[in-house]
Amino acid sequence: MSLPAVPILRAVFTMLAMLLGAGLPALACEGRSISENIYMAPACVPQEPQRIVVLDGTFSLGMTLELGAPVVGAPMTGFSDADLLGRAVARGVTDLGTLNEPSLERIIALKPDLIIGSSFMAAPHFEMLKRIAPTALIDVTDWKAYFSAVAHIVGREDAMKDMFAAYDRRIAEIRRTAPNLTVSVVRITSWDFQVYLDGPNAYAPFAILSEAGIKRTPYETANDETAMKRPDWEDLGNLTGDVLLYIVGGTNDSDRNGRHEEVVNNPLWKMLPAVQAGRVHRVASANWIEFNGLASANRVLDDIERYIIAAP
Repeated sequence: MSLPAVPILRAVFTMLAMLLGAGLPALACEGRSISENIYMAPACVPQEPQRIVVLDGTFSLGMTLELGAPVVGAPMTGFSDADLLGRAVARGVTDLGTLNEPSLERIIALKPDLIIGSSFMAAPHFEMLKRIAPTALIDVTDWKAYFSAVAHIVGREDAMKDMFAAYDRRIAEIRRTAPNLTVSVVRITSWDFQVYLDGPNAYAPFAILSEAGIKRTPYETANDETAMKRPDWEDLGNLTGDVLLYIVGGTNDSDRNGRHEEVVNNPLWKMLPAVQAGRVHRVASANWIEFNGLASANRVLDDIERYIIAAP
C-alpha cells in the first residue's frame, strides 16, 4: 500500500487520534522540541534517534546520510543518482518505493523512531505518519535552510558546520575566478522545456550558480517567487547566454525516448548564440534535478569550473 492511496487507514488513524486525544492535556516532550522551519510546529523528536525513515530520496535522504544519521528506509525506486543510491545501499537503507508513493507497510515494518520528510510532499499524511513515529516535516525549500533543519532534527549541527566550511571556501574561490559572461540553462523533458530561474525562490543548483557569481540572462531571472518557466520553441530564443547548459530528463525517461536528440538537431536550437559558438554542454540530471545535498552541490560546482570557467 502506498501513501497516496490510504483513505481507509487515514480514517482509522483519525478516529484513533480523536479517541485517544479527546479531553486529554498535551503531553510534555520527552525528547527535543523542534520549531524552526517545521510543519505543524513544534515537533517532538528523540534525543538520539536510532531508526530514521525519510520520505523523499533527495534532500532528506542525501542530507541525513551526509550527516551520518542512522537512516533505515527511504524511497529509492527510479533513482538516477548512482552515487547516492550506492551510499544508501551500503548503509543498509531499505527501499520504500517511489518518491510519490512510498510504501506504508514498509515504513511500519521498519519500526522507525523518527520520520523526516518535506511538508510539500507529505503534509496530507502528517496525522497518519505521526501515529507510526514522531514525525518532522520540513517546511522550507531553500536547500541550506533545509540542511540546517535536518541537522537540528538529528542533533548534528556541529557536523554540518564542519562540512560547510570547505564548501564556503570553494564558493569564495569560484566567485574570485568567475568570468564576466552570462549562462543559460534549460531542461528538456519528454513533454516540454523547463527553465529554472535565478531569484528568491531558486531551486538549489540554480541558487548555487548565483552564489558562485554566475550571471543568468534577464529571461532567466525573477524578482518574485517564480521558480520556473516553461518556454515554447519560440521562447527558446530568449536563452541568449554566452554558455548554454542543458539537462535531459530526470524523474522521467526523456533521456531514452529520443526527444532531446530531435531538439539539439532542430534549426531553432542551432540558432542559439551559445550553440553557434560551440559553448553548449549537457549536465547530469542526477545533480541538477535530483539535487540531494553537499555532494550534489560540489558536482554543480564541478560543472561550473569545467564548462564556465575552464572552457574556452
